[in-house]
Amino acid sequence: MTVASQISVHALGGPTAILEIGGLRLLTDPTFDPPREYVTGPGRVLVKTAPTALTPAEIGPVDAVLLSHDQHRDNLDVSGRDYLGRVPLVLTTASAAGRLGGATRAVPVWEHVDLPRPGGSTLRVTRVPALHGPEGSEPIVGEVAGFVLSGHGTPTVYVSGDNASLDLVAQIAERFAVDVAILFAGAAKTALLGDAYLTLTSAQTAEAARMLGASHVVPLHFDSWRHFTEGADTLAEAFAQAGLTDRLTLLHPGRRTVLTVATT
Repeated sequence: MTVASQISVHALGGPTAILEIGGLRLLTDPTFDPPREYVTGPGRVLVKTAPTALTPAEIGPVDAVLLSHDQHRDNLDVSGRDYLGRVPLVLTTASAAGRLGGATRAVPVWEHVDLPRPGGSTLRVTRVPALHGPEGSEPIVGEVAGFVLSGHGTPTVYVSGDNASLDLVAQIAERFAVDVAILFAGAAKTALLGDAYLTLTSAQTAEAARMLGASHVVPLHFDSWRHFTEGADTLAEAFAQAGLTDRLTLLHPGRRTVLTVATT
């Protein structure tokens, strides 16, 4: 039997969003600091250019945080780190869990955690691989997690985290029939890796959408930080050139969408 299922995505700015699916509320990569500069090393500065749309107090209760990684301020800032101490569960990498402690739980690649849903069923959160730069950059950029959400009567949702590898997207597409892809874009560049991209370019985001076959694509991680080199305009252009405009939902900070898909 085919039924309509939904996910709500409320973009808060950068990589941070509230996902409501299967009766649960999840938050991605908490970043709540006001606009400011972060010195990350000699000659390296990250600049946040806009406030997050909601404060932690305004978000309300969440069931879990999906934390792609903790080592970069544009994915977990000072206020976001403090926020983790007030949530019941944080799913992340082994290295992040080791550094953060508290309610963090390491999830190995391709393994899963089942979150209880209202009514007795579960939402499965599967850790999937991500590469935060070109091949070989892992010792510099560190470990990063992506996630796939699935369950009875819910859409299957891929949350990429800071991934720059289409080869890994292909692996995920082989294992999951993705309905909704939440792709971290922005073509991020920092002095850490010179001219190499640390996240998907707009053209790669469109190609990832094609590879996954997702009926809905919601980019995050393309606004509110200076090191994002591509934004909403380039995303719209890339999806138009790929003939995928009908799949694209662009959300500016503070905007929310409810996406409906047919599930069995």
